[in-house]
Amino acid sequence: MKHFSLFIIFLFSITLSFAQDKHFSQFYASPMTVNPALSGAFDGKYRVGVVYRDQWRGALDNPYVTFAGSLDLRFDIGKRRVFRDAVSGGIVFFTDRVGGIDFNTNQMALVGAYHKALDRRSTQYLSVGLKLGLTQRNLNFEQLTFQDQFNGIDAFSNPTGEELSENNFSYSDMATGIYYTVTPSRQKSYYAGIALHHFNVPNASFFREDDDPKDALYMKTIVHLGARMPIGNEKQIFPRIMASLQGPHLQIDAGMNLRMNIGGGYSSSALHVGAWLRPVKDDASFNLDAIIAMVGVEIQNVLFGLSYDSNINSLAKYSKMHGAFELSIMYLGEYENETILCPTF
Repeated sequence: MKHFSLFIIFLFSITLSFAQDKHFSQFYASPMTVNPALSGAFDGKYRVGVVYRDQWRGALDNPYVTFAGSLDLRFDIGKRRVFRDAVSGGIVFFTDRVGGIDFNTNQMALVGAYHKALDRRSTQYLSVGLKLGLTQRNLNFEQLTFQDQFNGIDAFSNPTGEELSENNFSYSDMATGIYYTVTPSRQKSYYAGIALHHFNVPNASFFREDDDPKDALYMKTIVHLGARMPIGNEKQIFPRIMASLQGPHLQIDAGMNLRMNIGGGYSSSALHVGAWLRPVKDDASFNLDAIIAMVGVEIQNVLFGLSYDSNINSLAKYSKMHGAFELSIMYLGEYENETILCPTF
């Protein structure tokens, strides 16, 4: 029964890996994987961040691991100009590993954006971004067994007659997006953005020689909305929603984080807590996939976040109710806002 459960989980993960991209529950801690226009969308000179996701540890001998790291820099254009525009550039690295069968996806990408000020006080910006990436996929065939390898007694020791494809290849990947933000006061802001990923429709299949259009990676459209609003003098709320549409698959992440200042007033240190829901839709149904709890600590210009996904879908019984942990760290360099740290969008 244990091996059957593992097989179900592996089969499910491989199907998703070709159908839709991997994701982070703390998507706001990895902004350039959401929208390239978010490169440089912060009140500082540079930003460094990492997100680590560990899924189904305890249910699997080798849990699924996803990791992203990023660095982006912001440069103001002509501080003496009436409209304070800015440009930004950065690099983002993404890797995803399916344990047990050694199926790995890695991406390195360059990201750039232009931020156009829409008023003299620089309270409104319209940003346009572009991401150019190279993705590499590999699969270890030595970790796989096939029906014709069974020796009829006790092992899969015979050679296989399966025609296996190449197990290592790469492809170019592109994304673009726009982002609008308005900040009516130092403690209040609103934003909206839309991004189009894989608009070059790359071939992501191991059987690339067939050149079948069905092997092309679905384009993905991401729409995200959010706000930062004060509650009194010592609390702020960050409601956010993100919808990702990729082929027949729709995923929605909706929730809110609460920031509570430590030390009184608009302190630079704070505690964050949040709760999220993730409904998903595939070819057949629309249901709630997971409930997510988050806690974070903000110290000066560093923000630490920890979240846990509690899966409640049909796969939960095979994963023994083990969900996913995520750890994020964000550092904002030469931060210009002395009241509220906002290293994430």
